[in-house]
Amino acid sequence: MTKDTGSGQMVRALDWRGAFWVAAGVPPLVLFSIGGIAGTTGKLAFLVWIISMIMGFLQSFTYAEMAGMFGNKSGGTSVYGATAWLRYSKLIAPLSVWCNWFAWSPVLSLGCAIAAGYILNALFPIPLADSQPVLDWVAANLASYTAETQSVIDYMAANAGVPVEEAIKAVAAADGVSALTPAFRVFEAYALTIPGLGTLHFNSTFIIGVALMLVILMIQHRGIASTASAQKWLAIIVLVPLLLVGLVPILNGSIDWMNVTNLVPPTAAYSGEDGTWDIGGWTLFLGGLYIAAWSTYGFETAVCYTRELKDPRTDTFRAIFYSGLLCCVFFFLIPFAFQGVLGTSGMLATGIVDGTGVGEALGNMIGGGPVITQIFVILMIMALFMAIMTALAGSSRTLYQGSRDGWLPKYLGEINANGAPSKAMWTDFAFNVFLLALASDVGGYFYVLAISNVGYILFNFLNLNAGWIHLIDSAHMDRPWKAPNWLIGVNTLLAFVNALFLGAGAKVWGYSNALWSGLIFAAFIIPVFWYRHYYQDKGRFPKAAYDDLGLKEGDLGERKAGFLPYLALIAGAVVVLWANWFFVLPG
Repeated sequence: MTKDTGSGQMVRALDWRGAFWVAAGVPPLVLFSIGGIAGTTGKLAFLVWIISMIMGFLQSFTYAEMAGMFGNKSGGTSVYGATAWLRYSKLIAPLSVWCNWFAWSPVLSLGCAIAAGYILNALFPIPLADSQPVLDWVAANLASYTAETQSVIDYMAANAGVPVEEAIKAVAAADGVSALTPAFRVFEAYALTIPGLGTLHFNSTFIIGVALMLVILMIQHRGIASTASAQKWLAIIVLVPLLLVGLVPILNGSIDWMNVTNLVPPTAAYSGEDGTWDIGGWTLFLGGLYIAAWSTYGFETAVCYTRELKDPRTDTFRAIFYSGLLCCVFFFLIPFAFQGVLGTSGMLATGIVDGTGVGEALGNMIGGGPVITQIFVILMIMALFMAIMTALAGSSRTLYQGSRDGWLPKYLGEINANGAPSKAMWTDFAFNVFLLALASDVGGYFYVLAISNVGYILFNFLNLNAGWIHLIDSAHMDRPWKAPNWLIGVNTLLAFVNALFLGAGAKVWGYSNALWSGLIFAAFIIPVFWYRHYYQDKGRFPKAAYDDLGLKEGDLGERKAGFLPYLALIAGAVVVLWANWFFVLPG
């Protein structure tokens, strides 16, 4: 460890404020799924965000204690918690790290997909059907359409009872929009369908998204101090206006209280109609809590940089605590203001659901004109950059430390002259190029989100249980900040609440196999870990893995918790399987 760049080692260049600024990319994550959660939970949406954020804040105290125990590790709380499981299973520890990584890493592809959508809307807009260019095109070509035109016949077949004249105008308008849409907007070089997974689209969204990822990759190759500095200015520029969006509607009376009262689930996902608290309604509600966790728990990334903090004994707790408070403000205010102003029907607009219309909605919510709206569109792109910067910084360090601890391939443990885990960053990039192709349409976007969150909930379950395992097995280790035992107990209960969300909620997002797809991807750690541990390391962990636990090399220590960790795993699996069987979608 060093304080100097150019040494080929990670650099202690951050205080807690720097880690706070890097984690400041988490609040914009609310914009990734605000429309999706509103669609699946209806009027309950803002309540889902509040409950989920409270859970995330409580859980962070367990993570803060563990982070302080490992001041020389990078990679975040999944790494610190994984060490608790090492005594009980060689596989569970890397599983926790793997699940955390494949939950965080897709922020790159998902964020770039939305940002690409904004850029396409700005530079290659699709004309509106009632715009003057389209009207002029229709006027010039209307005579070429008759009742015998095939597209008119098809339209009338799909819309029974529509007069011929109306059908001709509708088809002509659609053709006009298509004719005047820029070619790059609908460009697709190739589409590849992978059975059981989805379709990879190599289109304009993919091209722009890859370019954006490369820009962010270049910034982060300069080291954590450079990343924190860029994040600080992005945060100031983005979060202040975003905070105003949450406050102004409340202060000027724009909230329609009918939109945030009579809290019941919808009759079905995206129905927009009030339902009842039956099994189907509870399933939708739990599905909302399931996907919200992907955003609201995310500020735990503030302790990914412990190895790069100047004083990890004091900075780890401050970083995660103040990052949590920042997220509480935004995850409470923004969903409430959105729902209060737009209502359920407004939240179900296509641009809100897929994320590409959120910037325009932000401008409209504070009564801005076209200029203000365009400013908010630009701010939205910058907010996405913040989230992507945070994700790449955290997920690459998880890969790096996983390699250093003997769980992931050795090449991931290499860093460049600026102290950045460059090989891990390029691995993140390559993985997300694939995911970007999958997420380049709305359906694929939510599929990637639902699958990645399977990993995130699994990681949280294992990590919250790691808190009490460390209390029993690693009582000898110094804890610069100690969470109250009662709070460790509460968070252990929340681990099983998260398991409930996983079993009930993954199916809500349009893919009945999302849970199983996520579990299959989680199982990929088996060949990866086998290759590293048994092939590269001949069945031995690196000496540093033992040193971090205060143990002799080759001795993982006594299993003081006995059978309890295995009991927790069995109970968690039972909760997931029962919830998956018991909770079913409406209808």
